[in-house]
Amino acid sequence: MNLPDGLLDGQWTWLAWLLFAAFAWLAARRAPWRVLADSTRLNAFLAMIVALILLWHLQAGVKPGLSLHLLGATLLTLCFGWSLAFIGLCLVLVGVSLNGAAGSEAFAINALLMAGVGVAVSQGLHRLVEWLLPRHLFIYIFCKGFFAAALAVMAVGVTVCLLLAMAGAYSSEYLIDEYLPYFFLLGFSEAWISGMFATLFAVYRPDLLSDFEDAQFLGRK
Repeated sequence: MNLPDGLLDGQWTWLAWLLFAAFAWLAARRAPWRVLADSTRLNAFLAMIVALILLWHLQAGVKPGLSLHLLGATLLTLCFGWSLAFIGLCLVLVGVSLNGAAGSEAFAINALLMAGVGVAVSQGLHRLVEWLLPRHLFIYIFCKGFFAAALAVMAVGVTVCLLLAMAGAYSSEYLIDEYLPYFFLLGFSEAWISGMFATLFAVYRPDLLSDFEDAQFLGRK
C-alpha cells in the first residue's frame, strides 16, 4: 500500500487515472451530501479523516511499495455509505501524499487499491450480511464491523500483490512469501479497531451509523 512514484510503468499510471476519474465521478454523483449538512455528522466525517491520516503514517515496510498500515474503509462505509467513504479515503490519501508518505503520480493507483477495493469489499460484504443473516445487534457488530474489516484489508493485500506481480515490480514468489502473509495479521488489528468503534457507535451513537436502525437492532421505538 502507499505505492511510491516510479514503481509501476507509466501505462499502469495512466490506466489508473482513467479508472479513478470514473469511480470518483460516480461516487460524487451518488454521495448523500445532505448527510454532511448535519454538523454532528460533518464533524465525525472530518475527525475520521484526520485520525486516518495519522494512522496511515504509522506504517511498516522495508521496500518501496511494500508497506502496511490500518485502512479504516469498513468503519467509514458503515458510518457514511460507500460513496462518502470512497471520497473520505481519497481525502486521507491527499493528506498522506502531501506529507510525502505516498507518491503524487501514483495517487490514482493508491486510491483505487485502498479506497476502491477496501470500500467495495466492505460494501459488498455488508449487503451480503443483510441478505443472508437476520437483523441482530451481534450480527451487525461482528459481521459488519469485525469480519468485514478483516476481509477488506486482506482483499486489498491480495490486490496489491497481484498488481505488483503483473507489473513486474516484484516477483510473485517474493510477494507471497514476504509480504502477503502480513495482511492476514493486519486484518486482526483492523477488525479489532473497526469492531470496537462499531460497537461503541451502535450502543451510544447509532445516529452516526448510516444503516443502523434502533427499532430493528435495539428494540427502541
